[in-house]
Amino acid sequence: MSVSKFPIKRRTLLAGSAATLALGAAPAWAAYPDKPIKIIVPWAAGGSTDAITRVLAQRLSDGLKQPVIVDNKPGGAGHVGIDQAAKSAPDGYTLAIVELSHVYAPAVVANLPYDMLRDFTPITLVGTSPMVLFTGPEVTDFKGFLKSVSNPKGGPSAMANSGTGSISHLVGELFSQETKIKFNMVPYRGGAPAMVDLAAGQVSSYFATLATGSSLMAAGKVKALAVTGRKRSDVPILRSLPTMTELGLKNMDVAQWWALVAPATTPLEVTERLRLELLSAMSDLKVVEKMSALGVEMKGTSRDQLRGFLRSESERWRTLARNVGLKPQ
Repeated sequence: MSVSKFPIKRRTLLAGSAATLALGAAPAWAAYPDKPIKIIVPWAAGGSTDAITRVLAQRLSDGLKQPVIVDNKPGGAGHVGIDQAAKSAPDGYTLAIVELSHVYAPAVVANLPYDMLRDFTPITLVGTSPMVLFTGPEVTDFKGFLKSVSNPKGGPSAMANSGTGSISHLVGELFSQETKIKFNMVPYRGGAPAMVDLAAGQVSSYFATLATGSSLMAAGKVKALAVTGRKRSDVPILRSLPTMTELGLKNMDVAQWWALVAPATTPLEVTERLRLELLSAMSDLKVVEKMSALGVEMKGTSRDQLRGFLRSESERWRTLARNVGLKPQ
């Protein structure tokens, strides 16, 4: 199932409103929310997922008339925070933002303490973004980068990732397979520290979303060389970057995505209220502009669409993980 099938359109909002009326004004819904809501971000502050969540949280606070708090819970390549969210009370006051790496996690993480499809109730997809190949500012172009990492002195060139089994790790392994260049994969506890080390010259490269590297790129401390995918991004700031397909790497069709979920058995009335508020936030031009600056194309869904999407992504990327040689560890 392609994420491109889920743009936010007026009919989506109208359908959601109709569903709202059909559900009826239950007392529990009328009272919700009556205290602050927490969104768990399974990464350190400063990365793309953190930045995206903060944009949404600010707008949700206005719509729900309650503080929406971003709670960073890094660790375990993004799995510590998600496990905590899965075990939280299903009352709508603890949510989580999840991404691609969480659905294929069983293929790369042994004894995962949660099940993405079983332990969560879908709310809505938030948006998608291609992965960007970032390098140091001294790199001139893609061909120059390949030449510099093909025969480095002192062993394989170091490529950062956001943790073993993360999307940046999987894309790095796929890139290594496609280019037939061996890299020393260096895991970090999130995107922000990985990007800092890239700017400092401690690693040669890093696959991340634009949001993770935009500030250092603007400061001239890192360079964006190319994006994953088959066609150029619709986000203005990314349009000038060539795709991996254009550069001859046909199998680098990868997109990062983000979705909001709640613990399993969270009441339907609560998740629907949250979904409608999120769709409203995602239709706000100010939010769209901020997300575009982060390289994110907004895409909203129904709960059933998101459930099907999570299932299809899980199957697709578990197969890919096996194909690039990743095993549960």
